[in-house]
Amino acid sequence: MNALNVDEYMQGLGAQAKAASAGMARASAAMKNTALKALARRLRASTDLIAPANARDVERAAAAGLSAPMVDRLKLTPKALETVALGCEQLAAMPDVIGEVIGMRQQPSGIRVGQMRVPIGVFGMIYESRPNVTIEAASLAIKSGNAAILRGGSEAIESNKVLAGLVTESLAEAGLPLEAVQLVQTTDRDAVGRLIAMPQFVDVIIPRGGKGLIERISREAKVPVIKHLDGNCHVYVDDMADLDMALGIVDNAKTQKYSPCNAAEGLLVASSMAEVFLPEIAAIFASKGVEMRCDREAARILRSGPTDAALIVDAVESDWSEEYLAAVISIKVVDGIDAAIEHINRYSSHHTDAIVTRDHQHAQRFLREVDSASVMVNASTRFADGFEFGLGAEIGISTDKFHARGPVGIEGLTSLKYVVLGQGEIRT
Repeated sequence: MNALNVDEYMQGLGAQAKAASAGMARASAAMKNTALKALARRLRASTDLIAPANARDVERAAAAGLSAPMVDRLKLTPKALETVALGCEQLAAMPDVIGEVIGMRQQPSGIRVGQMRVPIGVFGMIYESRPNVTIEAASLAIKSGNAAILRGGSEAIESNKVLAGLVTESLAEAGLPLEAVQLVQTTDRDAVGRLIAMPQFVDVIIPRGGKGLIERISREAKVPVIKHLDGNCHVYVDDMADLDMALGIVDNAKTQKYSPCNAAEGLLVASSMAEVFLPEIAAIFASKGVEMRCDREAARILRSGPTDAALIVDAVESDWSEEYLAAVISIKVVDGIDAAIEHINRYSSHHTDAIVTRDHQHAQRFLREVDSASVMVNASTRFADGFEFGLGAEIGISTDKFHARGPVGIEGLTSLKYVVLGQGEIRT
């Protein structure tokens, strides 16, 4: 597809999405929920259709030399399909927030002023690898009454085409506009440049992928962007932590899965806990081949014990802000909660950070003072996820502070407008 054809193609998608957004904005809750339930049903019934397409994508990605985490993200396992199907059903069961009026107040003039929640209109989603994002984005577009243009990575094109077809069939079954969710069918990279530069059609862009992609989108987009660049998440083991609880949480946060953005990349341990806790967590990490990049004190403690010396590496400054997405974790011994909060606010990507403690005051300080989109007490960072938060699904996780922050679900895809109710009042 040449540059002119790409431009015409994307302009066509934009115009159709804009038209479809009007139909979605006035769609009833029943129609949207019918589409979501139909999509869940089709996902479960179409494994024979999805599996071969996904296998072709995975095989092509591996042959092209994509990294192991990227290939892993491509896989549509039965569990992954069931998760997105459940997400559709969870969304269908949730109240419809569109048209909800909040904060209605009587003014001295006699008018009543409130705010109504309305769809944003059209969002463009640009993402890499994970084909399950196609369903998450589509289902959230449907529930929030928006139209969406989805541009997945070329490595997942076969899977995405099949999934997008299931979405279209579900929209048709519910009587909703077929163009409410459109997949960019070309892998031409110029399509991304066109999508992020169509403010006449697209109201917001949501990139979900590697740092390079998101930096490019943020730099070149001519419409607002909801984004996060890195997932440098931390767990702080406080001096008042329960040892067994801390071991379980840290192990899960790091090793349950290495590739997600909510996996822990940094471990901070209070100095009073370090001599006891570090050898035990190091034994767990070593059994799973996790490399530990340690500050001087953590390295001293671990090198005096039985941990495989090859897995203990001296940390450098860049390790504190690194998103590894691999079997690697940075470890630092800190004096206490003040030092932990200071370290996190300096080096964290402000995605998700957790404290393990039995001290209520320490927990409350951590919640108030850590400047991240999700802050947790006595829970794994791996819970920072729209499905786990009860949002049904997520469009992504935002580390921005305006409009949406943290997992972006239905409300993150809506806006508020003021509504005024009167009985003939005039301003004097």
